[in-house]
Amino acid sequence: MTRPSRASIVPWPDEAAAAYRAKGYWDGRPLGARLYAAADADPDAVCLVDGERRLSYRELTARADGAATRLRALGLRPGDRVVVQLPNCWEFVVLTVALLRLGVLPVMALTAHRQGEISSVAAVARARALLVPGTVRDFDHQAMALAVAAQVPEVEHVLVLGDDVRDGGVDLRALCEPADDADAARGTLDAIAPDGSAVALFLLSGGTTGMPKLIARTHDDFGYMIRRAVELCGFGPSTVYLAVLPLSHGFPMAGPGVLGTLMSGGRVVIAPSPAPERAFAVIEREGVTATSLVPAAIQRWVEHRETDRGRDLGSLELLQSGGSRLEERLARRIAPTLGCTLQHGYGMSEGLLCYTRLDDPEDVILRTQGRPVSPDDELLVVDEDGRPVAPGEPGELLTRGPYTVRGYYRGGDLNARSFTEDGWYRTGDLVRLRPDGNLLVDGRVKDVINRGGEKIAAEEVEHFARRVDGVRAAAAVAVPDPELGERVCLCVTVHPGRAVRLADVHAVMERAGVARFKFPERLVLVPEMPLTAIGKVDKKALRATVDGALSPSPMP
Repeated sequence: MTRPSRASIVPWPDEAAAAYRAKGYWDGRPLGARLYAAADADPDAVCLVDGERRLSYRELTARADGAATRLRALGLRPGDRVVVQLPNCWEFVVLTVALLRLGVLPVMALTAHRQGEISSVAAVARARALLVPGTVRDFDHQAMALAVAAQVPEVEHVLVLGDDVRDGGVDLRALCEPADDADAARGTLDAIAPDGSAVALFLLSGGTTGMPKLIARTHDDFGYMIRRAVELCGFGPSTVYLAVLPLSHGFPMAGPGVLGTLMSGGRVVIAPSPAPERAFAVIEREGVTATSLVPAAIQRWVEHRETDRGRDLGSLELLQSGGSRLEERLARRIAPTLGCTLQHGYGMSEGLLCYTRLDDPEDVILRTQGRPVSPDDELLVVDEDGRPVAPGEPGELLTRGPYTVRGYYRGGDLNARSFTEDGWYRTGDLVRLRPDGNLLVDGRVKDVINRGGEKIAAEEVEHFARRVDGVRAAAAVAVPDPELGERVCLCVTVHPGRAVRLADVHAVMERAGVARFKFPERLVLVPEMPLTAIGKVDKKALRATVDGALSPSPMP
């Protein structure tokens, strides 16, 4: 049994950690204690809604402590890692709270991930368990998890949320039943509550290396970030937060998201998708006051509302936008169409969180991605040689602060490329910093495609494309898309007399068990790859070629 070692996690320097504690940013309280304090304040208040299922704080805590007790009976102990790959549902919340209480570390994966990603994450985390749904959109997650368990020796348990739990699986719904003795379970779990400096959970990051990287967030740093987000977004007991983005993302989970809502005594309403036809009905029925979306979903909401005003959205006060840049023309349509305040956000799973403030001038709300939530967040904008640029000039954003990690979990050589020796995280984002402290995000320095908020490494797509028979060279670039912001376009050169189809690339990626959102959606054949002076593929020139090519339509 392997616990996370100190060597696996890059700590904050002692001097910085002491300063964050002295300023009250890190107060040593575990996330579970914060949530249970809110539950104790009003135990009978409804805190979680999922369709017809409505849980009070009393029932949520009883179910979470029941799940924690049963997970402990399976042999899971503080410091163990489990991969959580569940859709938006009340069980996701109960199990997350249970794991935080127990000190077992959830590794938050997406339901879109497939065997390639899950096996990689499980191996790096040395996970002891996988928490998966039975089937989602005709994909058999249970079968995949059992295959991963056979492949990764540390995995001992496959816990399944569904009606058909097969041999070798554990029924997650049964685990989520209330504790047999709620008071005794709470006392036991209170006694073994993790320290604030302990790792609370792992988020995943995409990027130029392809396979997700593990980001260890502590109770102290994650809790501080959530508290600041709660304060700046005005969350409290009257908040009704609609969670429609995947809950394993940091934005809907903690920006303030689900955890911030529960810790401030509010109510979380879960919906399976952001489709306006369903979401508007939920807003009307539950009196939703706040939600968070990516720009592609915002556009669908605005367009739907402009043609159908049948639902009462009068309760909606706050709409947060994140994941990718929201165009100003669309931003201007939100208040008159949806009747709520827009809050621009910018952040990353590694830490930094920026928001426009609710009382900011219109220019700031519509045109910027906000400013950091902590006075001790540090920003540095540099040129290609790592030198600070002049104020207002574009450059790569580097950051560090009280909730931005100093390295990836078991990051090895990757940490040397992603973090400077003095602890700055290289975001890979091209930004401009305004005199008022607000950021303008202009694009990326790293070779990453942002498809509706999901980051796709061009290098990974190219790697699979080169496996296709007949492909001589391959390069993936982003092409603009009005719905998702960007889609993946694959440019290839082929050997003489050979033919390559998009379906051939998809088949290779399908066999490798790669998440479908990474599949290229356009294919452009080029006679030769344009090269820079030092012999690298010139992607700027390639994008110009793509813009002028007659590309196939995106996949449905």
